[in-house]
Amino acid sequence: MIAIITILIVVACAALAFFILIQNPKGGGLSGSFGSISSQVMGVKQSGDVMEKGTWVLIGAIAFLCIVSVTFAPKQEGAGKNSAAAQQSSAPAKKGK
Repeated sequence: MIAIITILIVVACAALAFFILIQNPKGGGLSGSFGSISSQVMGVKQSGDVMEKGTWVLIGAIAFLCIVSVTFAPKQEGAGKNSAAAQQSSAPAKKGK
């Protein structure tokens, strides 16, 4: 299960990188280039808003998947402070002269 979630996180990160790279903060990037075409063909007048919403959705999806991945992560036995104390107490005592 953790492998599937990891793959989904990587795909969402790649899609987020795509969304971020095609945006131009001044509205002249690819969203500006295709804005007139999309408004004629699909009726969308502001493709920048769609890309911004897509960016926020992907950020939320990545955050959600990261939180879910923690619940499915395998638990390590003996991790923490108690394991160090247990290892020291189980070690044989050194006999001095």
